[in-house]
Amino acid sequence: MIPKSVCVYCGSRPGRDSAYAAAAEALGQSIAAEHWRLVYGAGDVGLMGIVARAAQAGGGETFGVIPTHLLQREVGKTDLTRFVVTETMHERKKVMVMNADAIVMLPGGAGSLDEFFEVLTWRQLGLHDKPIVLLDADGFWGPLKALLRHIVDEEFADPSLLDFVQSAESAHGVMETLRRALS
Repeated sequence: MIPKSVCVYCGSRPGRDSAYAAAAEALGQSIAAEHWRLVYGAGDVGLMGIVARAAQAGGGETFGVIPTHLLQREVGKTDLTRFVVTETMHERKKVMVMNADAIVMLPGGAGSLDEFFEVLTWRQLGLHDKPIVLLDADGFWGPLKALLRHIVDEEFADPSLLDFVQSAESAHGVMETLRRALS
């Protein structure tokens, strides 16, 4: 039986604030401690590498998905429980979401935002009903939450859009949210 699986979007860089790396490590450890599976971008750099190594150290299952053109750039982590190589970024995103029960977003850059907005759009269109949780380490996602509120206030989205995204300040808070949502 496949355990509950959590897709984690995050940076291929560690970021400037050590709180981001600490959050990634705590999330990886927490996913493993819950006996859930980590689904992520299969890189061994930045927050991606930190969350995966923490999950592995805790004995957790890891499912990594990486497109061919990023194998070297993101240092494909081939010692995962399952390592999938795709042809395109779009395939990567689809495989990750299709193999997850929930989505968590750690701090990251344009790639993480691309993943987030695609999965949020899919949720808005009714293509999935998986929980989406921002791990708001050190208030990193405050501007994104304000942007989503602005989009709704300016009537470019229904207020229900805000219900599709939850937020927690720590890995512990994320796990509490996911336990409620996935039970």
